[in-house]
Amino acid sequence: MALVSKAGSPYCIRGDITWGRTGQNVAFGMVKNVEVPLMKEKSVVFPSFSCNNVKIARKLPLETLGFRGKKRNSVIVAASPPTEDGVVATEPLTKEDLVGYLASGCKPKENWRIGTEHEKFGFEIKTLQPMKYEQIAELLNGISERFDWDKVMEGDKIIGLKQGKQSISLEPGGQFELSGAPLETLHQTCAEVNSHLYQVKAVAEEMGIGFLGIGFQPKLGIKDIPVMPKGRYEIMRNYMPKVGSLGLDMMFRTCTVQVNLDFCSEDDMIRKFRAGLALQPIATALFANSPFTEGKPNGYLSMRSHIWTDTDKNRTGMLPFVFDDSFGFEQYVDYALDVPMYFVYRKNKYIDCTGMSFRDFMAGNLPCIPGELPNLNDWENHLTTIFPEVRLKRYLEMRGADGGPWRRLCALPAFWVGLLYDEVSLQSILDMTADWTPEERQILRSKVPKTGLKTPFRDGLLWHVAEDVLKLAKDGLERRGFKETGFLNEVAEVVRTGVTPAERLLEMYHGKWGRSVDPVFEELLY
Repeated sequence: MALVSKAGSPYCIRGDITWGRTGQNVAFGMVKNVEVPLMKEKSVVFPSFSCNNVKIARKLPLETLGFRGKKRNSVIVAASPPTEDGVVATEPLTKEDLVGYLASGCKPKENWRIGTEHEKFGFEIKTLQPMKYEQIAELLNGISERFDWDKVMEGDKIIGLKQGKQSISLEPGGQFELSGAPLETLHQTCAEVNSHLYQVKAVAEEMGIGFLGIGFQPKLGIKDIPVMPKGRYEIMRNYMPKVGSLGLDMMFRTCTVQVNLDFCSEDDMIRKFRAGLALQPIATALFANSPFTEGKPNGYLSMRSHIWTDTDKNRTGMLPFVFDDSFGFEQYVDYALDVPMYFVYRKNKYIDCTGMSFRDFMAGNLPCIPGELPNLNDWENHLTTIFPEVRLKRYLEMRGADGGPWRRLCALPAFWVGLLYDEVSLQSILDMTADWTPEERQILRSKVPKTGLKTPFRDGLLWHVAEDVLKLAKDGLERRGFKETGFLNEVAEVVRTGVTPAERLLEMYHGKWGRSVDPVFEELLY
């Protein structure tokens, strides 16, 4: 199964695939109409197609294909991410394998989907104190039993839920996250959000629990935030202070909303990656919603965004190399290989490998587990520990927005779908930003968290650029033909006035709230 590996060209499988094994002892077969695959171990490979109908081998866990255990009361007894559910490596991974993993995300336009992830702060309505783990466990168990979700366990602790292609997980400080299913339209995306919030509220309200849609914990210090019982977070908590001053704030006191989008080829990925990076500061400004820290204004409109600037410079930022002529899947692999590791997951435990090299891992020289070789699940896990403003996996993640109230959760995917899933709008964005320099992009990244749409840019303000960008997003949605432009209404109001959500919160804080942040828990209650 040889991968063609040339910078700037598509990655594909030579010849027709009938059946066989990869070097990692995974059986794979040609799947007619994506029906029943051949199985070996607990993962399979099946072909997908690029926009030019090039066959690309794609390895997925069985759960993704719908192979599940008992539906009712089934329990997934494995921490997330479950390496043991993957293939056991018997031969060293090659760089070609890592490149092929990313390239396997290519799919034709008719199969492009929208994935939305959003986090929220749970709190006791009477005291405004954050949910303790015991309350979160009660909530997860209640949702599981009432709405038929499978439980995700780490040891004897419930740490999440799974239902079909949706999952609920816990961030380090108990932030409650929905990772939505890949959906075709924004109507489906918003319906999924509404269904999730209904289910969560149905159980939480009986417990006296509410959920807050904001980008940064407005009232409490880190010492007041409970720590979730997840092994990977313990490793990160110990490592973060060594590489930045704000990493623990990122872990315990931030919430985001992001959208995950597909690409049809390497070239399509590059174009969307560049457009996403160039416009990420605009998304940060439009959704800025974190102006308070420990009960007072913090001097920022998006404290969440600012925190990422001093979390860990090895794994964050604007990735200027994406704009190099040589950029492609292979160059992203080179970047990711040089990002220091956090952990390896073996025998239901996280092993601390902080600061170590994935390149050494591939050679069997990882000090924390000497002699062991990585598998593709290890690579997938490693990719999740990289946090740039736009992240590449087998899809692209737009990561620049603060968490917000429910009506804004549908606006973020609408914004990016209108820009990136419409060829005319995408090309217009690339033309608009073609002469933006790396220095200009970085200045916007640095200044927008504080000044939002009022950030100076060239001869005007970022606000004026946002007006043009919003029109392109709206036009792109109209051309999709699904009557989705109404989801942009929240963003349109911000662009019309030039006033970000954070500035509206500050106005209320200095006005009718009497310089108290407590009313924000009602204002932004889900």
